[in-house]
Amino acid sequence: MNNKNYMVFSGTATKYLAEKICQSLGCPLGELLITKFSDGEFAVSYEESIRGRDIFLVQSTFPNSDNLMELLLMIDAAKRASARTINAVIPYFGWARQDRKDKPRVSIGAKLVADLLSAAGVNRVITMDLHADQIQGFFDVPVDHLYASNVILPYLQSLKLEDMVIASPDVGGSKRANTYAKYLGCPLVLCNKTRARANVVATMQIIGDVEGKNVVIIDDMVDTAGTITKAADIMKEAGPPANVFRIQPSRRSYLPTPSPTLSGAPK
Repeated sequence: MNNKNYMVFSGTATKYLAEKICQSLGCPLGELLITKFSDGEFAVSYEESIRGRDIFLVQSTFPNSDNLMELLLMIDAAKRASARTINAVIPYFGWARQDRKDKPRVSIGAKLVADLLSAAGVNRVITMDLHADQIQGFFDVPVDHLYASNVILPYLQSLKLEDMVIASPDVGGSKRANTYAKYLGCPLVLCNKTRARANVVATMQIIGDVEGKNVVIIDDMVDTAGTITKAADIMKEAGPPANVFRIQPSRRSYLPTPSPTLSGAPK
């Protein structure tokens, strides 16, 4: 039985992490029942009282959409069970790539997800390494945006790599990579990428010198790993560098990552 004023529950997508969190906090993982029906529908119920408690719901929302729907049902059920506050812990915030209209007649998926979470009744969102920082502004509730750099930067320093260079596999990740480069006091290399279509890199060029360097590639997410492997191949051809290390803070050669989905083979 949990006698603390807070309780931690987990959806099916992130149960291992929730168990580790509870182990660190010294509290049991809350009892949550997810009933599945033969047509694919499912229902959520809390198997213990959560009245007046601060509830933390650990669930990533990467596709398929069942993960998001499960979290929405968890939030709604907690609200109807009179939880004092409902805090969504979302290690991987799905649909984050859709943060703007990059062409006519498209949706802004990240904003829609934020609206759904708010409408369900969430009081606070805790997430990591968002694809774009401005997604925090899509919410009408507080957002705690955490960074894996607090773990990755000390690790990179512990490697004691000579002639280290930080690289971003695309221009969109240059701000993140520049933060690492400034902290470590080393040069920054950029890759200019164009896509043929989703998950398919058409061309890539390097801006900067990698010859004889230990190159650390920083990216926020790995889907098919097409971009990150293409960047590593291009850098090996250009130098060749002494070594290439790939780091995803939200999600590998080194590849500790904050957000690997690894949904298919790179194209």
